[in-house]
Amino acid sequence: MSCDYCFYSDEAKKRSMESYGFLSEETLKNIIRRTMLRAEGAVSYAFQGGEPTLRGLDFFRKVIEYEKKYNKNGIKVYNSLQTNGYLIDDEWCRFLRDNGFLVGLSVDGTGEIHDSLRHDRKTGGGTFERVLTAARLMDSFGVDYNILTVVTKPLAERIEEVYAFYGKRGWEYQQYIPCLDPLGEGHGNFPYSLTPEVYGDFLCRLFKLWYSDLKKGKKVYIRQFENWVGAAAGYIPEACDMCGHCGIQYVVEADGSVYPCDFYVLDHYRLGNFNENRLPELDGKRSELGFVERSTKISEECKSCPYYYLCRCGCQRNRDLSGGKYYNYFCESYKRFFGENYEKLMELGKRI
Repeated sequence: MSCDYCFYSDEAKKRSMESYGFLSEETLKNIIRRTMLRAEGAVSYAFQGGEPTLRGLDFFRKVIEYEKKYNKNGIKVYNSLQTNGYLIDDEWCRFLRDNGFLVGLSVDGTGEIHDSLRHDRKTGGGTFERVLTAARLMDSFGVDYNILTVVTKPLAERIEEVYAFYGKRGWEYQQYIPCLDPLGEGHGNFPYSLTPEVYGDFLCRLFKLWYSDLKKGKKVYIRQFENWVGAAAGYIPEACDMCGHCGIQYVVEADGSVYPCDFYVLDHYRLGNFNENRLPELDGKRSELGFVERSTKISEECKSCPYYYLCRCGCQRNRDLSGGKYYNYFCESYKRFFGENYEKLMELGKRI
């Protein structure tokens, strides 16, 4: 599959080596060994791409084998897989179900919207029907999955239609990710690009749909709204873009190279390699780069905003530097959204 807005393809073109091929079993072993032996309580592995299912089922059977082998301390292990659904068949479904993988299935709204953005790499044609087939298969096998939707301008403008379609399909676990413009190339220059006005309008309209269902007793999980409600209740958001600063994670390329975030898989941000370095060395490099510290440098105007308690200035990737401080490109989007819905979120927070 080839997607018009793919942030990973954009990053890959902006580093010294565009493709690192497939992750080897030796590198996989070192990743799991080095992380699992240091983990306390729990460890989470998320397989993304490109398209991770291209690596084949035997590779993922090795994942389970190594996790069992190196789980010396009896910690809880969570596995997730983000997929475009192209290769999902009966055998994949049995494996994912039996090994407790949580699957994220990429779907961009209705067939018309989806096919305009996500193309078959060989033919250039649509991919929507293949994705629906994967969803039906996972339903039939009882695989746990949610829907990941990239919010582009065409989708944002038709969110009522999209939300209704998801409801008819029974897709009640949804995640909406605002589309990223190419790194360092400004904002709003592509047909899929979001503007603050369009994104703010999208958030308000989607919340209205979600809140209406909630009042009727129909509970649809939308990750962004759930995190804001949790924050209103005093919990730390589980989504890193909603915490007010970047989190600690290890994003691993196919050669074992490690980066602090999948939005920054670039030469400058390379922390080391799991085939060569231990976690303290990788953490040391992250500190040397000041990656997390940079994300705390937001403007006083932002900190004094009445909505900062929930907003936290959003994702670092959507921020622009001005006067040594960061401002979120979607600031006006959030101001509009919270201006209309802040009290509702706080009230929902009180209930939990």
